[in-house]
Amino acid sequence: MSKLKGAMIIGQSGGPSSVINSSCYGAIKAGLDNDAITTVYGAANGIVGVLNDKLYIMDEEDPAELALMQYTPSSALGSCRYKIADPDVDDTDYKRILEIFQKYNVRYFFYNGGNDSMDTCNKISKYMKKVGYDCRVMGIPKTIDNDLYGTDHCPGFASAAKYIATSLVEVYQDAHVYDKGQVTIVEIMGRHAGWLAGAASLAKVTGYGPDLIYLPEVDFKMDEFIEDVERIWNENKNVLIAVSEGIHYADGSFVSEAKTSATDGFGHAQLGGLAAMLADVVKSKIDGVKVRPIELSLLQRCGAHLASQTDIDEAFMAGQAAVNCAVAGETDHMVAFKCTRDENGYKCETELLPLSKVANYEKKVPVEWINERGNDVSDEFIKYALPLIQGETQMKKENSLPRFVHLKKVVAK
Repeated sequence: MSKLKGAMIIGQSGGPSSVINSSCYGAIKAGLDNDAITTVYGAANGIVGVLNDKLYIMDEEDPAELALMQYTPSSALGSCRYKIADPDVDDTDYKRILEIFQKYNVRYFFYNGGNDSMDTCNKISKYMKKVGYDCRVMGIPKTIDNDLYGTDHCPGFASAAKYIATSLVEVYQDAHVYDKGQVTIVEIMGRHAGWLAGAASLAKVTGYGPDLIYLPEVDFKMDEFIEDVERIWNENKNVLIAVSEGIHYADGSFVSEAKTSATDGFGHAQLGGLAAMLADVVKSKIDGVKVRPIELSLLQRCGAHLASQTDIDEAFMAGQAAVNCAVAGETDHMVAFKCTRDENGYKCETELLPLSKVANYEKKVPVEWINERGNDVSDEFIKYALPLIQGETQMKKENSLPRFVHLKKVVAK
């Protein structure tokens, strides 16, 4: 393809992570450094900012301040969960996007997000081709769930995994203080894929890991869960459990939403709070046991103080690669990671995957990495994830507190 000159837009979408801003900064810096990019715009709240004609001029930002994005969690440009329609059904949004692209001479569009974001990328790319508007569209992966198809892993997963594993090690210490012991149930994000809950297994490397780990890749059996807890309680008088929020029964219903019978320990519907629900079940089944439910919630995805420097660097690399590849002529792809783990150590490189193959597909934990009982993961999971959490963040601090980015956010007219 010939060299294309014009402006670029970078947008962030979906749930935040500790390193999505590092990817965004990688794309912004690559755009600012490339003479094919005339202006770098940041979309306020993702595709919603494009539709509302609210774009930030990133050229106006101080370079030193921009660099702090690498170590700032969440989405500095703002995010959204807006799903655009199929253009064959309703092309209203697409006409508006084209209008904005033409207004600012946007020839490069980059979207940083997960499954739905790649779907948005794919639809916009196909529409621009259909109407004959020359614009290169690239997806930049992001999801702590680690469920994007085709890539070894996703930026954001490693830092969340490190936070989870560290938290489990620390909770283990607290839970083993008292002479009478307790059952501790830690609820971890992951509705359909159990990568994050599986990351709790990394705590075992320290010698202080969970006794039981439950992932949504296999059906949950309440009776076996009680048997597992009782067995370990009788042996050790202390049980540490990591459980994915998305565990479900054989009929597909989420355990957290199930209405249980009196024999299960409940007579009412649970619409959330899986750890609390399981804690009540355990209390009803084991006499006199102390049970403490813990929900990590948003902390696991915004804990930048525990971010993996490997994750930060790879996130930056993904954003940078998206822009450089687009300027070189690529379009309609997502940047993915191709990695090796062998006697020579860990190595990660970028590759490109067609958006049509990535959009709306979920990558789950291989069932062969889950034991037959469905209450733990194998060493293969640890070998996979351990290299990803290496390195301590180089986050800047002031008064011993994080110094996060402060953007001017100058709006384009």
